[in-house]
Amino acid sequence: MNAKSKVTKLTVLGLLALVATMCVPPEASNEDDSVAEMARLDSLREVLCPRLMSSAAEYYRNRDWESTVRLYQQILDLGCDQYDPVLAPPEEIYLYYAIAYEFMGKYDSSEYVILRGLQLLPENVDLLKRLAYAYKKQGLKDKEINVYERVMELEPDDVASMTELAKLYGEEGKYKDQIYVLQKILDIEPDNEIVQGDLAIAYEKSGRDPLEVYRNRFNSNPDNISYGLDLADRLITAERPEEAIPVLRRVIRADKSSKLAYRKLGQAYMLADDLESASKAYEELFKLDPRDYQVAIKISEVNTLLQNYGKAIRWADKAIQISSKSGEGYGQKGNVYYKAFQNCRTADISTDDRIVATLAYNYFEKAEEKGFRRYSNSKKWLSENEVLFGNANWFMLDPEVKNKGWVKPNSECYQWVTEKLNKEPGW
Repeated sequence: MNAKSKVTKLTVLGLLALVATMCVPPEASNEDDSVAEMARLDSLREVLCPRLMSSAAEYYRNRDWESTVRLYQQILDLGCDQYDPVLAPPEEIYLYYAIAYEFMGKYDSSEYVILRGLQLLPENVDLLKRLAYAYKKQGLKDKEINVYERVMELEPDDVASMTELAKLYGEEGKYKDQIYVLQKILDIEPDNEIVQGDLAIAYEKSGRDPLEVYRNRFNSNPDNISYGLDLADRLITAERPEEAIPVLRRVIRADKSSKLAYRKLGQAYMLADDLESASKAYEELFKLDPRDYQVAIKISEVNTLLQNYGKAIRWADKAIQISSKSGEGYGQKGNVYYKAFQNCRTADISTDDRIVATLAYNYFEKAEEKGFRRYSNSKKWLSENEVLFGNANWFMLDPEVKNKGWVKPNSECYQWVTEKLNKEPGW
């Protein structure tokens, strides 16, 4: 082999060695291993995550809680919760996983799962509510309160959660916090009577006037007459009629047709011992409903207390005219005469006293004939105490009076009496 051939051969061998060296792959880096592993896992997740999710859902529907827990653990071990939110929604994974533990009575495990889920989904309200439930079942009230406070921040219109929070505050004696939450609920549901009641109780327990709740509500909504009526009713119940009266007058200014407002106004004046104003209030009510004989009777009762017997008789007559089949009007008319007799009678029962007592007795009898017996004791008293006008009293009258066939009192205390007592057979 000549020199040239040697050189050529060495050159070829050198080139081959160089090519061979270049074709040998370099050692793989750690980063490349990680990418490859991730690709392998993604390929595996793409196949397994949907299958595992479907199986877990099936176990959940069949209430096989142990299998549900096992499958969701596998789903998390595989990392499906962070793979594809469509194929494996993380909010669904953690929620149903936690609920499965709840049904197994393992509330501490449910808590662990939810806390793990909240690291991924910190503002998921459904998970927070399950966490509150887990704390509730474990008796961890402070933690439960903290969770509901967080829910309230995220969902300020969630009445159900705020109601639970208010209840917890109340149980812990945190009445100021309870009042704050209850007022927030009423901003959303102003007609929620349960919350209104709870708020009043919270006010009372915190040392504040519970009526402030209803007063503030009406003052903030003066056109809402139902709020005014509610406030007035509670003031009357609390024996504060003087405060109820201006409230009811505001309601009437807003709605002059409110029969309930006039009725409560009359009641408030009665309790405040302003009988003249009570009569006027009931008279206005009667104008709104002139067929309500009960109102006429009420006006008669008020004027009887005022010793305005003439007006009381006229309103009793109205009640009789409206409802002649009822005995109440007759009973009330008899009671007016009875009260007048008791007020005006002399030490020695006079003829005029006996006439009025007998008129009372006769109307009590008419009431009883129609089934109304409220004044049976008064009737009995008149009979047993020998105060009625009878045959002997008729016999003692002047002949001129007897010729009329009737008698009527003339004394000053009975000047309002216009009704005649007719002579009865046998006199």
